[in-house]
Amino acid sequence: MTDTNSEASQVAPDTRSGLFRAISLAGETIVGVTPADLESGTPCPDYNVRQLVRHMIAVLHRLPVAVSGGNPFSLPSLANDVPDTHQIAAWNDAASAAKTAWSAPDALERMCNLGFVTLPGIAAAVTYTTEITLHTWDLARATGQRPTWDPAVLAPSLGAMRHAVPAEPRGGMVPFGPVVTVGADAPPINQLVGWYGRQP
Repeated sequence: MTDTNSEASQVAPDTRSGLFRAISLAGETIVGVTPADLESGTPCPDYNVRQLVRHMIAVLHRLPVAVSGGNPFSLPSLANDVPDTHQIAAWNDAASAAKTAWSAPDALERMCNLGFVTLPGIAAAVTYTTEITLHTWDLARATGQRPTWDPAVLAPSLGAMRHAVPAEPRGGMVPFGPVVTVGADAPPINQLVGWYGRQP
């Protein structure tokens, strides 16, 4: 007799659902950026708001490359060809292309080159979910927005963060500041950004 409940419990999660929801929330946050925000600083010391949005668009451009086995770092880190007035349209176009590429039936099994490591798609999707989530938080903090963070989206990133980016070393090839300690009962988003060197 087959134990269907046991089999179901062993099915790997489809980590693309969190990735796609992270992309959607990031897009909503970009919509909330005003022209007056563009020169403001962000928790990312290298980027003001304009540059951060352009970097987030560039990250989406890298997603189809990664899942196709190419080197995403062959693309620029900033989408500097996007005018301020076209940021939302550029984000939507890039989001659509990313979701299409990652919706391939075998995307989770493909080996994805992330530039600094090669991971199966199931893990690479979590890596990109984390990056997009962190930058969404950065953008929200810089522009006074308060997104609603989905615990189901944050859970895989929280589960992977200590393995993905150990507490030491930081700096250099690990582009994050020292861990900011938060309480065990802190909101999940605070736990995530604190681990990646942000002050919640």
